[in-house]
Amino acid sequence: MATAAAATATSHWTELFGDELVTADGPVATRTLLADAEVVGVYFSAHWCPPCRVLTPELSTAYEELREAHGTRVELVFVSSDHEKAQFDAYFAEMPFAALPFEQRARKQALSERFRVPCVPTLVFLDAHGDVVTRDGEAVVRNAAGDMAELWTYLTT
Repeated sequence: MATAAAATATSHWTELFGDELVTADGPVATRTLLADAEVVGVYFSAHWCPPCRVLTPELSTAYEELREAHGTRVELVFVSSDHEKAQFDAYFAEMPFAALPFEQRARKQALSERFRVPCVPTLVFLDAHGDVVTRDGEAVVRNAAGDMAELWTYLTT
């Protein structure tokens, strides 16, 4: 029964991202990766975007600090606006978080439309139910100025 409840509780992540996400270690089932997630950031970005190239290292640091403090309760998913897989691969190699597989172009477009992404970079934070906490995640991360306790509190209350 607990397994069925867990599957139902995480099915919204599969609806959003598909059956698998990719990590540095390879493909991982979306339900497995996001099973404990209380906060999921959806990071729309591209290697060719100068503001993205500035934000990505800042976001990577924040992610690593949040993961250290909160473990699998937080996850980020990179959604690429790159034009070629080689660009995606090189840029994704710089990130410590998961990504929507590059080949999922239709899903990328659907996510962009669902979250009304006007441009890259855009960072949308979702709660455990997949509801939007903020569409201005970049400002939220920067305003926390490295205070991960403040950032966590903002994202979870």
